[in-house]
Amino acid sequence: MALEQTIAWLESVGWTPVYILLVLIFTPIVAKIVDVFMARSFREISAKRKKPVDETRHRMVRNIVRAVIYVLGLLVVISFIPELKNLSLALFAGAGFAGIVIGLAAQNAFSNILSGIFLTIFQPFRLGDRVKINEEYGSIEDITLRHTVMKTWDNRRLVIPNAQVNESSIVNYSLNDEKILMHFEMGISYDSDIDRAKKIMLDEAMKHPDLLDVNENAEFLEKKDVAKVRVVGTGDFSVNLRLYAWARDQPTAVKMKFDLIESIKKRFDKEGIEIPFPYRTIVYKKDLERNQKKKR
Repeated sequence: MALEQTIAWLESVGWTPVYILLVLIFTPIVAKIVDVFMARSFREISAKRKKPVDETRHRMVRNIVRAVIYVLGLLVVISFIPELKNLSLALFAGAGFAGIVIGLAAQNAFSNILSGIFLTIFQPFRLGDRVKINEEYGSIEDITLRHTVMKTWDNRRLVIPNAQVNESSIVNYSLNDEKILMHFEMGISYDSDIDRAKKIMLDEAMKHPDLLDVNENAEFLEKKDVAKVRVVGTGDFSVNLRLYAWARDQPTAVKMKFDLIESIKKRFDKEGIEIPFPYRTIVYKKDLERNQKKKR
């Protein structure tokens, strides 16, 4: 009985289910073939041209083309189903209210898509750039229509909606020039010799293998100096010294900073430069009263 009902239903609808099934099967296949073809073309064009093709924009174009193929496939499926087709026409006919509802529901999605396109056009960063977004440091792995994927320094994958990226302040360490002026502070006690401490810090910086010999002016570094130590302030317990030194890029600067903090601390200990720590003098009330009585 069930078989007869199935056959009768297939005869009534004709080949529509088969067409829909074929569309659902071939749409992802076509999208994949087109994507592979575009990726191969990109590699061939990059190999032939002296100036490399912008991979970020090419990746976004591939994402847009895939999205268009899937949308076309969905429209074809809708056209095969009379009920869905009539529903679509009814929605378009009542586009006033429905448009408001759909617009509010899809506001975030469209915002992310537009932001992704803007990121590709204006390019505050590209694929592979080292950036800091929302206090997270890492390299850009992918930019899709919806989100940006960043590989953090500790090998996490941070997926950030494009609208959020578009509204954030971005520090791009790879834009135009990757070298960076590394700096950090160390405090010494008021009894320590400032000139000796500055010399120790400078000596350790000059011995570091990752120190970059750059003849370039910076805000706190003259052109003739590769590294420099300055007194930047006095605190409650310490005189604060800041070391400036050029590094090849941000990852090298971080490693260099950690190495120098360790080596400078060892030199300070060896040569009698004290790194102070907070201390307090506590006077008990009964001792204070006893001293007052003695004065009387």
